[in-house]
Amino acid sequence: MIEMELSKIVIDEKRDGQLIVLKEKHGERVLPIVIGLHEASAIKLKLSGVNPPRPLTHDLLYTTITDLDATIERVIIDKLEENTFHAKLLIRTGSGKTKTIDARPSDSIALAVRAHVPIFVEESIVKQMDAFDKNQQ
Repeated sequence: MIEMELSKIVIDEKRDGQLIVLKEKHGERVLPIVIGLHEASAIKLKLSGVNPPRPLTHDLLYTTITDLDATIERVIIDKLEENTFHAKLLIRTGSGKTKTIDARPSDSIALAVRAHVPIFVEESIVKQMDAFDKNQQ
């Protein structure tokens, strides 16, 4: 697993897909992921310190998790299948059990920025994207 950080958000309201870029925490490799406008906006709002008057969906989910005495431990992007990334939320319950929840990477990253937790990516995904980039050049 490679720990990555959110490096960049590119929002273009004229396009359907928005771009977030994860960068290797202790390296140079990057992972671009296309996400929806609403998810990109939710991430950008939180990083900008904007607090909407009513909770957005990701704020609601984060508050629900914490109010149930659970914590988000990390996000893992664990699969790339037919050009679609898959992710998991690792949540520790109040009783100490760890639950793995299937999620979209965009929602997972939106929750990670709220919970201030690390984002990990399977090494094989980063290698796949590196190989794809080299073939495009």
